Order: sequence, then C-alpha cells, then structure tokens
Amino acid sequence: MNTKDKTAEVSSSPARIQILATTDLHMNLTGFDYYSDRKDPRIGFTRTASLIRAAQDEAHSEGVLSLLFDNGDALQGTPFGDWAAAHCAETHPLPQAFNRLGYDAVGLGNHDFSFGLDLIDGFASQLNCPVLCSNLDREPTGAGWRPYTVLSRNITHDTGTATIKIGVMSVLPPQTTMWERHKLDGQVASHDILRSAEETVSTLRNLGCDLIIVLAHSGLQAESAGPGLENTVIQLAAIDGIDVIIAGHTHLTLPGPAHDHLPFVDARRGRVHGKPVVMAGSAGSYLGVIDITLDNKMSGAWTICDFETELRSICPKNTDVLEDPEMVALFARGHAETRTLAPEPVGRLETSIHSYFAYCAPDRALALLAAAQAAALRALLNDDPASELPVLSAVAPAKFGGRSGPDFYTDIPAGDISMRHVADIHLFPNELRAVRVTGVQLSEWLEMSAGIFRQLNPDSATVLTDPDRAGHNFDIIHGLTYEIDLSQPARYRADGHLSDPEARRIRNLRWQARPVDDAAEFVVATNNYRVNGGGNFNAVTDARKLHLPSCSIQSVLRDYLAESSQVDPLEHAENPFGFSNLGGAKAILETGPKALDHIDELDPYAPELLGTDAQGFLRIALTL
Repeated sequence: MNTKDKTAEVSSSPARIQILATTDLHMNLTGFDYYSDRKDPRIGFTRTASLIRAAQDEAHSEGVLSLLFDNGDALQGTPFGDWAAAHCAETHPLPQAFNRLGYDAVGLGNHDFSFGLDLIDGFASQLNCPVLCSNLDREPTGAGWRPYTVLSRNITHDTGTATIKIGVMSVLPPQTTMWERHKLDGQVASHDILRSAEETVSTLRNLGCDLIIVLAHSGLQAESAGPGLENTVIQLAAIDGIDVIIAGHTHLTLPGPAHDHLPFVDARRGRVHGKPVVMAGSAGSYLGVIDITLDNKMSGAWTICDFETELRSICPKNTDVLEDPEMVALFARGHAETRTLAPEPVGRLETSIHSYFAYCAPDRALALLAAAQAAALRALLNDDPASELPVLSAVAPAKFGGRSGPDFYTDIPAGDISMRHVADIHLFPNELRAVRVTGVQLSEWLEMSAGIFRQLNPDSATVLTDPDRAGHNFDIIHGLTYEIDLSQPARYRADGHLSDPEARRIRNLRWQARPVDDAAEFVVATNNYRVNGGGNFNAVTDARKLHLPSCSIQSVLRDYLAESSQVDPLEHAENPFGFSNLGGAKAILETGPKALDHIDELDPYAPELLGTDAQGFLRIALTL
C-alpha cells in the first residue's frame, strides 16, 4: 500500500531519503516454524533481508540516501532465540546480520530485556551501529544503550550535494522495568515516553538536527496524553519537532486497515497527525518503507514537502521472495542446532492437546501447565506458613490466534512430547512465582481476566472476544470453578481501572464445591509477568508475594512431564470455568481452521459453522 502526502509545493531541487524499518522480529530469523518443525514462508528475516537489499539497491541506483533501522523486540521469541541467548553471548547471529545489512541504529523493545542486561550489553558491543533507548536509565551506567544518536549524511539534489543531520531516538513502554523486574534487579529506571520524547527532541534540535526520527516500540491508542501510557504513537506524532515515526510493539501493520477507527490516523495512507508512520507487523513479515522528499527553500532549513509510506510483504500474492543466501548461511548453525535440540523427548501425552477453544472449552494444554506449576510450587513451599493453604494455579493461553493469525495455536498430537512442544505450550521465558490471596482478590483477579470477552447482545450474534485485549491476559485459575456472565459489561478496562463498579461477571465462585468466602486464603502459582504487573491485574500486584528460587516455567513443565508417575491433582480437576446460561444468546468464536478436527468438543454449545473470514479465521457460532 502506498500513500502520498503533499504538505507544500515540491522544490525544484528536491532531495530524497529512503527510510527502511524492521520491528518485532522476535528472533524469527529463518522462514521456519520451530514449534511445528516445518518451513513457513510468511515469517523470517532471511526474506526480509532480500527486501532490504532490493530497496537499498533501488535507492542507490536513483542516488537516494537510504537509512535502515530496527525498532526492538528482536532478541527473544523463538527456540532459536533461546539457543542464541544460551550459546552465543559473544557471537550472536543477529548483530552479525544487522552489520552485514548496514543498519544505522537499533532501538530496544521490552522483550529484549527478557534474557537480562548481559545479553543486551553483548548485543550492543557486537553491533557497528548504536543501540538506543531514550526513556530508560542504567545505574550504574553501562555500555548497552544511549538515549539518541545524530547521523551526519550526505544527500544529493539537482544542484549538488548537501550534508544533513538526522537525529534518531527510541522509546519503549515504561512498564518494561516492571514486566522484567526479575532480570533488571533495580539497575534500570524507566520514564514516561512523552516526557522523555519532548526532552530528547529539544536536545536534538539544539544539536542542529534537520530531521528527527523516533523508533517507537509502542503502538497506537486513542487515549489522551498522560503519564505512563504504553501505546503512544498518536500522542508522539502530535509533538512538534518529531518528523517521522517507526512504530511497533503491538504486531499490527500501518499503513493498512488495522487502525482505521483511531482519531488523527489516516490508516490507509500511513499518516498520524499528518506525519509519516510505518508499523511492519512482526516476525519479519514486512519491511516498512518511508520515502521522503525534502527541500530547503524556506529559510534554508530542510523540511519534508512530500512523502510516501509502504509495507513490502515477504509473502505477497503471486510473488516468491527468495531467502537471502548470505543470511541463510549466517543462521545455518543456529538453525541446525535449534532443530537438533527441539525434538529431544521429555515425556509422553496420552491424548492430543490444542488451544483452539481456550476461550470457551476445557484446554488440556493449560490444565497440564497449571498442574506442573502447582506441583513445583508445592515442592518449594516446604515449611512456609503458606504450605497449609490450598494451592491454585493461574495460566493463560500463549498461542491464541489474534494478531498473529489463524495458524497461531498450540496443536500437539498424542505421543512423545519434546522441548519444542514445551515451548509451544508456553512461549515466554517467564519464571514461576506465587502469591497469597484472599477470596476477594481471587474474584477481582478473575473479573480482570473476564474483560477479554465482549458483552453479548441477546438479539444478535456478537464476536466473543475483544480484539484489543491480548489472550495472554486471559488467566484461568485452576483449582476453582466459576461462571462468567457475559450479559454483564466488563468490570475493568484493559488498563486495570474500574470501568463499571456495579458490574460483576464472575458468578458461583467455588473451591471444592463450596462458595469461596471473601476472607478465605489461597496460594496461587503464576508467573513473573503477572506478579510484576503485566496485564494490569491490580489484585495480583497488591497480593502478598512469596519468595521462590529462580525457576523457568518451561523447565517446570519439562520436569513435570519427565516425572510421569507424579500427577498433580489439578491436572484432572474439573474445568475451571463456563458461561452463564443466557437463554440462547449467540457468541461467535474466531479460531484456527484446524479446529474443525476437534469440533465435537464444542457440542455443549450447539456449534454452527459460519465459514472463514478475510484473515482466514474459522467462525463458529456458539449458543449460550
């Protein structure tokens, strides 16, 4: 998709700059899905690199300055990333790839901190370009990143050449220090994105920058400017002095229809407050391209007089984007070793497990994970007074379709289960955590979780889930039983603030068939992301934390599968939740097409197949 915005008459001697951008690679370096152990041409930096080289060649042939940036969340996200973090601290393949393609600067994203500061320091030391983050401070000051950089480049126009100074800054969600607290250990302080941006823009202008580019590891949302916002691109674009924004974090695309409903956004043409913005999806699926035309006829200052934005797909229709041979060779060792480690058997499943119906039916994968967390926690409580309390376990889907598409679901057949399957059930490098909660806190925890659902309309079918809420924030607490009443509005907004204080979706909350008393106490196994504030669950962050040794969720699941003779009671407990009877109201479940193989699991809802939508999701009407 292209867009062109003329904000002034183009000068007779224009100068052009091509800006190329990647974002949210999440270590999808090869066109390969390690969870299903098969090639996937829709992902992978090996193909993005081919688009980068083609764009650079195009710019060179036209005498256009080309700049290349990455916008964060590159270091974590696949088994290849886990392998590289463990085995390649000093020879990580990603900075080598960035160096060979000539990146000009790299911004940090929140998930880049998932393996700790040492990996970021090593990553930065291997890069030939600066690593940037303008709203995180390091104490003591380390080598990992700087707040901004100034690029001095020559541009060509009809009457000769000129030198232009380009200021580049980077911001990420200030919640990063909260989400990754267990890895940062108080060494990093975060600051509000908008305030940091205003201060850094002022600094860059005082340094004489002609153009300011923001690498914003942040998405777009309509909230008015205020402290602590996570997704701030609309508000950033309103700041005077910012010229270009490269967005990310939410894995959506711009230009494109994903942001049609937002104010100040021309989504189809890649404009926010009239400024050029691109967001290149995730996993290397797109290359963002901004082509800017400048002139300096106004007081000799360079200004943008024309621009075009574009997303170039690595998997376009009727076209085959080949993998870049140099990148394939560079990643070959890591790819091979990741595939060697991934099939290593750790246990066995007697029945298949999948996540196609995690929002509405028993999910055996999550039951297995919940049991593994509970078993590990019971062993760790020892003489802690909390050992006398009932143990519950909170889990959420890791692969749930959504923005990642209709193939992004866990689907593991019965038989031997390996480490790639373990990673498929729980993608993230999270650690086991535990909290001590009351009955009131449990109820509020579940109310926040139930916000993922839309309020159903009794007179017409309603899509079951809210697309603005992430599936990894749908906590299911195993060891309890409860109903979710979708005739009620959500009690909490996504930011954790009360939306409707009178609303209550959680009904008949019980433990061992008895109503949960407000003053009753429980211990709940969960993960560091939730305990550190991820998802804005105030009931969890306010709860009493228990001290546990460092232990990854993936290792907890692996060890539980390996010890097949020891089964935690939660594994075969009653499914925690169901929906209240709404007299035949219709909810539309959007899931992967392969869910048809398991459609009988939805029999209690009298499922009606509605076909697939434009994105390839299977639509199923459920009767509540």
